[in-house]
Amino acid sequence: MKNIVVQKYGGSSVGTLDRIHAIADRLGRDARAGKKIVAVVSAMAGETDRLLALGRHFTPQPPARELDFLVSTGEQISAGLLAIALRSKGIPSLALLGHQVPIRTDRNFGEAQIEFVAPHRVKDRLNSGEVVVIAGFQGVTEEGEITTLGRGGSDLTAVALAVALEASVCRIFTDVPGVFTADPQICADARPIRKISYDEMLELASLGAKVLQSRSVQLAKRYQIPLQVLSSFDDGEGTWVQKEDRDMEKTVVSGITCDRKEGKISVRHLPDPVHAAEKLFSGLAEAQIVVDVIVQDRGSDGKTNITFTVPRESFDKAAAIAQKLAKSDSKTEILLQDRIAKISAVGLGMRSHSGVAAQMFQTLAKEGIDVAAVSTSDIKISCVIDDRYAELAVRALHDAFGLAKEVN
Repeated sequence: MKNIVVQKYGGSSVGTLDRIHAIADRLGRDARAGKKIVAVVSAMAGETDRLLALGRHFTPQPPARELDFLVSTGEQISAGLLAIALRSKGIPSLALLGHQVPIRTDRNFGEAQIEFVAPHRVKDRLNSGEVVVIAGFQGVTEEGEITTLGRGGSDLTAVALAVALEASVCRIFTDVPGVFTADPQICADARPIRKISYDEMLELASLGAKVLQSRSVQLAKRYQIPLQVLSSFDDGEGTWVQKEDRDMEKTVVSGITCDRKEGKISVRHLPDPVHAAEKLFSGLAEAQIVVDVIVQDRGSDGKTNITFTVPRESFDKAAAIAQKLAKSDSKTEILLQDRIAKISAVGLGMRSHSGVAAQMFQTLAKEGIDVAAVSTSDIKISCVIDDRYAELAVRALHDAFGLAKEVN
């Protein structure tokens, strides 16, 4: 339905009562203009962390079901407040929780996958002239258990609703005016990008950019839902995330990202690389540890070295698995570095332009930054470096690729 618009408001956007009033004014203007509006809301800024801390007061690892039951209440508060604010301004509205839509998920508490959205109740309310306010980040299993969709899950809620409702656009309102060429807190001359492809945005989101949850971008791409990322505090155009067009390849590199939430483990002098690697990565998989960058090489002694990175929260567990493997051979050595940074350059133009890797390595070398590992795709190059040089690397690469200046 072309006149349905889904709008998602993040934690900073609903962080105070005054901001909720401002959102209600914006939604009221859109509703009076004839648009059918679904507003998805996050918990107020800091609320999810507060609830998680409460849940962990009694035990470091609360039961996942009960933790989801607890943290889902943050979005309920935001949805209720926004619906009340709308009604106070004469705008008919209805607040719904995930199970009231319903948004059906699997039982993977904390990182639930959406199975389907039943949009009939929402459509009926929209057709009756109401603004429907929906608590993001949550769903319900077939058995009626409350689940949450992982960090940034309200983005996924919004896109899933846009798909189910056949909305014309999904607008993601944040505290920044779009997707930037780099983190503006690191690069003073970083600028908003006017439009970017789904694939580029997916790479940026998975590599450390915090504007959109990567699962939401995947879903938007699959169903070709245009996303508009913009600020809830001004009226700028923001960034459009959409299917590729010819102009996008003019920009060789669209953005530089920095992920500082990983650690690096090196297993050196493996005498039997085939079976040792199988044991190592089988053990990591059984422990449900996600492995990112993997580098394997053969030393001058004929033995094999394997280096890999894992999320920092899984580092100790992964290190223990690697050290257990090393005990089987006295010559096998484990090197641990729990603080590394993954610096990435992303851009569609890499498909048709050469020399990006060379320029990236030259720039880092000029700054005296050693590259420990490299990972690539057709539109991305990632370098693993010492965490101490992360911000220097981002600024140097942003400058080297001329990202402060917009390509016409």
